[in-house]
Amino acid sequence: MSKLIPCIIAGGAGTRLWPVSREAMPKPFMRLPDGESLLQKTFCRAAALPDVERVVTVTNREVFFRTVDEYRRLNRTNAELDFILEPFGRNTAPAIAMAALHVGALYGQDAQLLVLPADHLIKDIDAFEDAVSAARKKADEGWLVTFGLVPTAPETGFGYIEKGESLGGDSYKVARFVEKPNAATAEQYVAGGLHLWNAGMFCMRVDAVLRELREHAPDVLAAAEACLAKSHSKDGGREVQLELDGDTFKLAPDISVDYALMERSSKVAVVPCSLDWSDIGSWQAVRTLFPYDANGNQTNGETVLHDVTNCYIDSPRRIVGGVGLKNLIVIDTPDALLIADGSRTQDVGLLAKQLKRQGHDSYRLHRTVTRPWGTYTILEEGKRFKIKRIMVKPNGTLSLQMHHHRSEHWIIVSGMAKVTNGESEFLLDTNESTFIKPGRVHRLVNPGVVDLVMIEVQSGEYLGEDDIVRFTDIYGRAPEAAKALPDSVTKIVEKATV
Repeated sequence: MSKLIPCIIAGGAGTRLWPVSREAMPKPFMRLPDGESLLQKTFCRAAALPDVERVVTVTNREVFFRTVDEYRRLNRTNAELDFILEPFGRNTAPAIAMAALHVGALYGQDAQLLVLPADHLIKDIDAFEDAVSAARKKADEGWLVTFGLVPTAPETGFGYIEKGESLGGDSYKVARFVEKPNAATAEQYVAGGLHLWNAGMFCMRVDAVLRELREHAPDVLAAAEACLAKSHSKDGGREVQLELDGDTFKLAPDISVDYALMERSSKVAVVPCSLDWSDIGSWQAVRTLFPYDANGNQTNGETVLHDVTNCYIDSPRRIVGGVGLKNLIVIDTPDALLIADGSRTQDVGLLAKQLKRQGHDSYRLHRTVTRPWGTYTILEEGKRFKIKRIMVKPNGTLSLQMHHHRSEHWIIVSGMAKVTNGESEFLLDTNESTFIKPGRVHRLVNPGVVDLVMIEVQSGEYLGEDDIVRFTDIYGRAPEAAKALPDSVTKIVEKATV
């Protein structure tokens, strides 16, 4: 049988799980009650399949380092890693086309691509492995195979797959894909036994998917080929990074693989399966992962409740008191609080979209923001000032940078810092500090073996995160334009890079 290459698609913001899921820290990174994220569970599930030696992940460039950290924390697999890094989201059809071209070029046209969303939960791993085995047999016959979940309820939030003629081996030709139905239609589907939930998982040979894309979605395939021709790849032996070119990637059609290919092709098969599956698509789905108390409540964090029934309260950082509440969802984060009717959690995404239209940072960022070198947390901010707690991992390095409109005062709380401040370079120990004027080139490095923790006090007329000019950056975030530097800055850059 052909080589199997799992491909994890880690896109989307998971807006219905706001305020925990946000654009810069999306749903796949959400921690479940056992402490693992959805992304980690998907990776473990994929890497544990028989004969899997390499896993491909398609994700946004901005969350690449967080994704690598999630994988490295597992220490359970020797699978090698390929990353296809998108500059922005462009839906599943371009993502799968890029993955198929990448896998075909490196691992052969007969390789099988197992496409898995990063944010689904599957509890029955044995059933998952059996379903993949069945799908692989049909994929080797040239079919594009999708996985149809046997419905357990008349869900109106999922698309459905209608089974057609039997293809043998407990697989069927797909008669049609069906959009999310109304309640009455969903009940008919469950009673009739011909319809399955569409989980968005696929198994297909590279040559087959490219053949079908060429016939049914040639614009998607052409855009993917043009983008890959302009993109850059780095091969570190056990890790490949393919960074997609932004100028050509934006020309790719913004379309799902269902619309672009699966609904048009006559070579689509479905394998029915029961996987104890959930897409964790709303807070009502999340709450099913927690035990109930005698009053039907589920809580994460400290609570004091009186006459409260059928509520889900998630507040790990501070105590929540409730009196006389029924059927509510309460999600508390350091900078945002959600209170929703338990029967309307599908509407939470509307709030995130409204915040995005308003340009409010809470649709995109948490108070604590992950960066390649560590994290920063906004502790306090007001007119002309902002206070941050900055944590830099051992050997982590902030970019050599400058700000036009703000000064910064750095105070070391723990660890040791190597600081570039203008033409000076020096070490700062715990309780020591330095002041950086606007327009001065500076950088912070953690040369030690423990986390460096620092308090940064910013002051100035403008404190936005976009007031930053990067000159050099070990994580590839410095633009090409930064290479054309004034002579006064060039000397500092040359000294700092020695």
